[in-house]
Order: sequence, then structure tokens, then C-alpha cells
Amino acid sequence: MSETLGKIEKPEVEKFANDRKLIFVPLIYLPLPGDDKLAEMVKSYWLEAEKQVQNLQSKLGPVTSIFHELVTQPENPMAVLKDMQFGSESLVGGIKETGAGFQIIEDPAVLNEYMDWGRCLSVGLHSEPVFKEVYEHYQSTYQRRNELLAKNITESLRNKEIGLLLLTEEHHVQFAPDIQVFYVAPPELDAIHRYLRDKGPGGQKVEDTGEAGAGTATKMDTESQSAEPDKKSGAGKKKGRKNQAK
Repeated sequence: MSETLGKIEKPEVEKFANDRKLIFVPLIYLPLPGDDKLAEMVKSYWLEAEKQVQNLQSKLGPVTSIFHELVTQPENPMAVLKDMQFGSESLVGGIKETGAGFQIIEDPAVLNEYMDWGRCLSVGLHSEPVFKEVYEHYQSTYQRRNELLAKNITESLRNKEIGLLLLTEEHHVQFAPDIQVFYVAPPELDAIHRYLRDKGPGGQKVEDTGEAGAGTATKMDTESQSAEPDKKSGAGKKKGRKNQAK
């Protein structure tokens, strides 16, 4: 059973000193105009995420690389984040100002193929053979994309470096065994899920929580009380609340 620590003591930090580290922040998009309550919840989510990331940096060291899904162009990535309203612009901008580099992990061709197959599924296919074929292509491209994301992160993150990863929760990306993953989950994340479930199909879809990846299952209570290293390599399985630092 994982041990919950009141704070990160020096021996605990040294335990992870030789690992590559990845701070995983679930990507929550800004809602469309008109839902002021959800907009405020998402705003609070990102403010708390920034605090937790800062907390982890104070214990582990500064982030050296930033990884963000759906960004395919290395030129002016901050403009892309702003235009696409990811919600992560402030967090990424603050980390980038400290000297961290923005690393592109998406392959544009694979990403476009994955999204196109998803669009095909979303139109509502009536023929079972057509649906089956489209779905098989979608799943194949989805797996290929996840493998590329994992490969690019592994090759970009050097020994003893710390990366910041912004990715949708149910990502199914499996990280290298020597990458220690810290899962950041502000309390607002659960509140957003509950709000959208209560609102029904008309609300903006936010996917269920996914497992963050490989690492040692030792809980670390930061002052923000929600960031922890993740253990299992079977990424994408639902992460129970019991696995989050209290």
C-alpha cells in the first residue's frame, strides 16, 4: 500500500534523484461562451494547477521541457494555445519564461488522420461493415499516435530532467519505466466532472480520469495536496480517488 507523506523530506527527494520526471496535468479546455459557472470552474482549475506545479518544482527542481498535445508547429506555440483556447496558456507561459523549452511531440500527419477518422465516426454511420472498418482504422491510428507520443517524450526528456505534460486524461500513453510521473489533480477537476454529468449531454465533454503512467507508487503531499507520482504502466485505466494524495 502506498504511504502518504505529510511533506517531501530530503531522503524522499533523493529517492527520485536519478529518474527522469514528468509532471502530468490533465488538459481541460475552456468552455464555449454562455456557461459562466463552468468558465469560473475551469479558471479555478488552471489557477490551482499552476500552484501545484510550482509546488512540485520547489521540491523536485525546475521544469526543463514542455510537452503539449495537439500542437504541431514549433513556431510560436503560445499563439497556438491562445487561438485554440486550451486553457493551459498561462501555466505553459509561466514555465516557458523560466527557460523551459517547448518540445513538439505530435506528428501532424498521424494527428490529422486520427482526427479525420474520429470525424467519420461522429457523423453517425448506419452500415455495420462501414462502421467496423472506420472504427478499426480509428483504433489503429489512435494506437499509433499514442506510441509516437510516448516515443517522442522518451527521446526528448533527458536523464534527471523534468518535463511538464499537458494531455487529455484518458490518453492511454505508456511511458518509459524510468520516467517518474507526477499526477496533478486540483479539486476542481472532480467538481467539473460532476457539473458536466449533472448538466447532461448538452454540456462540454470532459473525459474520465486516466492513469498517468509508470513510476514508484509513493504518495507525496505537496502544500496543494493533490500531486503524486504514479506507478502502473497500464495508462488509461480509471484512476481511483484512493490513489490521489489527500
